[in-house]
Parts: sequence; structure tokens; C-alpha cells
Amino acid sequence: MPDSNRARALGVDAGVMSPGPLNAITDVPGVLVGQVTLIDGSDIRTGVTAILPHGGNIHSQKVPAGFAVGNGYGKFAGSTQIEELGEIESPVVLTNTLAVGAAMEGVVRWTLRQPGNERVRSVNAVVGETNDGILNDIRALAVRPEHVLRALEAAAGGPVAEGSVGAGTGTQAFGWKGGIGTSSRRVPLAGEEYCVGALVQTNFGGILSIAGAPVGRALGGKELPDESLLLGADGSIVIVIATDAPLSDRNLSRMARRAFLGLGRTGSPMTNGSGDYSVAFSTAPSVRRCRAATARTASTAEIANDAMSYLFLAVVEATEEAIYNALFCARGMSGHRGTLDALPRERALEILRHHRLLADWPA
Repeated sequence: MPDSNRARALGVDAGVMSPGPLNAITDVPGVLVGQVTLIDGSDIRTGVTAILPHGGNIHSQKVPAGFAVGNGYGKFAGSTQIEELGEIESPVVLTNTLAVGAAMEGVVRWTLRQPGNERVRSVNAVVGETNDGILNDIRALAVRPEHVLRALEAAAGGPVAEGSVGAGTGTQAFGWKGGIGTSSRRVPLAGEEYCVGALVQTNFGGILSIAGAPVGRALGGKELPDESLLLGADGSIVIVIATDAPLSDRNLSRMARRAFLGLGRTGSPMTNGSGDYSVAFSTAPSVRRCRAATARTASTAEIANDAMSYLFLAVVEATEEAIYNALFCARGMSGHRGTLDALPRERALEILRHHRLLADWPA
């Protein structure tokens, strides 16, 4: 069942485009998501979120992809090969900063087990991270390769759990509890309808804005931003964009860059100590065929440059709403080095109502 605390369910409408039926990255045909949440004692608050472009052999049925860096204070394994070849050959796995190695091992083991990969000798494991060290004893190295395998094996379509789950179990956003969030947009284009989906792992700061309202300033009792509002704003976000539109890796890279506009709408300045990364891929069968391991030539129809703007807008809106969903769905949590409270939803909604930005405000 969809979470009733999702932003749209509470009247927050980010943008002008319509969401898909689930308002999730899994609205993109073939995309699967699996998550493992690790909560143990008073110190372990972490996990794994895995995004699969399709349910087949990703290594032999690669998908075109693009990658972008907003601010590079972080780690994104596999990024150089994405930039070089314009494709991904593994699931995209998100976890905590010190678990990147374990996650890569899990992805490699999972890939080597896939039927047809018996002779594979190289795997470009795609792993992103944020640092959940406030709530999680990150030095305990709680995430192991078997947790990644569990997340991959649990991957499915349908609704995606949000908030304090998976790789977002111990993370924050704007000083409140954050986590995993997702959203999607329908894109009518040249007589066809495509879908763009976003999934985010939030762990960043800034001065929260929701649908244009200065929520962070109002909740902090500040009329104007000052240095205190940006204390602790360093952090990271990983944004995963999926679409079924037939796109080249070049235009997927352009889409990946637009995700940071959605991030900026929420109030992040992408601070000096923030690792802000975006990866985008296409599941369209036509462009996947060109990436098959047996292909020797590549030729297919793709969306033209002049038709990309609607897809760009879909990325911006889906990213923005995914971040709101991470915030609205997360529950407050105590852990290793303190407590992160949930966003005070009712106060935030009252601020939005004051600015006539909720769907239920009177005409």
C-alpha cells in the first residue's frame, strides 16, 4: 500500500506533469527495486537499496546510461566506465560510505552467478553511497556482501518503501530524518507516452523549500538565511533516473545533469562537503539491443535533441518530489551519535497552506 504520508497524498504537488500510477521509479517498465534494512541494538542503522534496470542478465543485456557529478565529495564506484562506454552492466546499488567495497563484492558475486555469465572475468559494479554516521556506527562495517545479495534477490516491481529503509535507514535531509524517496512523471511525446522515474538516497542539507515555500526558514524562526541555517548542511545525495524513452547515452547524461535542478528546488546549495551524484539509464528495448554483448554494429532510432525538453522537465519534477517523499515518509530515529527527528509534517503543511500551495486550499 502507498504510504499515506507521501507528499502528494498530503496535498503537495511538485510541478505540472502527471505522475505514473505508482508515482515511483518502478513505473518505468522493467525496473525493479530491492531493499535490506539493518537495525541492530542502539548503534546499527544502515542498509542497502538495489535498482535493477530489468530482470534479465544485465551484464549481457546492458542498458545505455549517463552519469553526472554535482559536487564530487564522495564515492561512486563504476562511474568512469559509465562515462567511457555510456552503459551500465550491473544493478545500481546504494549503501553507506564505508560499505562500498562490500556492496561491490555483492554485486560481483550476484553477476557471476547469473546464467550465461560462466566465462565473465570483469564486472563494473555500480555503487553509490552517502554517510549515515550520525545514526549508524559506520565503523562497525555492518553491511556485508550477503546483504547486497539479499536486496538484489528481493528486487521487484510495484510500490517502493520510502523513508527510513534500505540505504536510507540512517540518513538525514535538511537536519531532519531523511532516507529513500521516489517519484515518476508521464511524458507525452510525438504520439507516444514515456515514463521518467527517480529514486533518491538523501543525506544532504541546506535551507528547505517545498514547492517554493520557505519551509526551512519558517520552521527555524528565521526571516532571512544566515550561517546557522547552513551548519551541518554537508552531506550527500545519490539520484537514480530511469526512463523507457529510447535515448543515447549522451542525452541520458544530459538528463542526469538536470536532476540537480530538482535538488536545487528543494533548497540544497550542493555544499563543499556534499557528494551529489546522478545516474540515468534507459530501459527501451531498441537501445538495449544495441548494447548486447553480441552486437557488432549499433543503429537505432532515438529521441531527437529538440524533443528532450519535456524529458528534462520530468527529471526535475520527479527528483524534487522524490526528495519530499523521503522527508515526509521518514520516521524520527535515535542511533549511534544522536537523534534525528522527523520533519514536523503538520507545521510544514500549515506553512504550505499559508502560501496557498496545498491542493486543498480554497479558491
